[in-house]
Amino acid sequence: MKKSLDEHAERFSEHADAYDENQDSAAYRACVDFVVEHAAPEADDVVLDLGTGTGAIAFALAPDAEAILGRDISDGMLEKAREKADERGVENASFADGRFRAPTVDRSVDIVTSNFAMHHLGDDEKREAIDTIADLGPRRIVLGDVMLFGDDDPDAPFYSPEVDDPATVGVLADAFTDAGYALTAVEMVTEQAGVLVADRLGSD
Repeated sequence: MKKSLDEHAERFSEHADAYDENQDSAAYRACVDFVVEHAAPEADDVVLDLGTGTGAIAFALAPDAEAILGRDISDGMLEKAREKADERGVENASFADGRFRAPTVDRSVDIVTSNFAMHHLGDDEKREAIDTIADLGPRRIVLGDVMLFGDDDPDAPFYSPEVDDPATVGVLADAFTDAGYALTAVEMVTEQAGVLVADRLGSD
């Protein structure tokens, strides 16, 4: 990890008010759409959204799920997400502090989603994060993120070398496999952004 969690949290809190307006690229929106499409919760599903930010994924999934648990390290982002929940009258989405390797969840979850957050971790930390998520027992994990389908290009969108540490798709695929999941979909949005869908082996 190129910056500490506290440094990342402070950076995102500073930009929380303008975050939604700044996430307007076609590639980012495509990843959001793919994450929502592949998560596909059922009416009795509990969804854990890690790195929830201001709740883009959480609010998109809330109408179809029993509950959405949004977790983030940024107080500013969480405050914005709660404001949006109140404004929209969304009662089945809750937002609290949590991180990939300590999601602070005290109930079973059926689906775990994340979009554009895990790339701040180093490769070994990503493996730890995926193991932690797998230990929660979800039947499906949907990860949208900065990820390398080819050679890395620090000049390409979504990659700031001073704060980002994207993994190759192969590293992520191996981490899911080692955690007992099989990749069931790979959506390449750009050479450096995409969505991976992993289903627990043996789940219906």
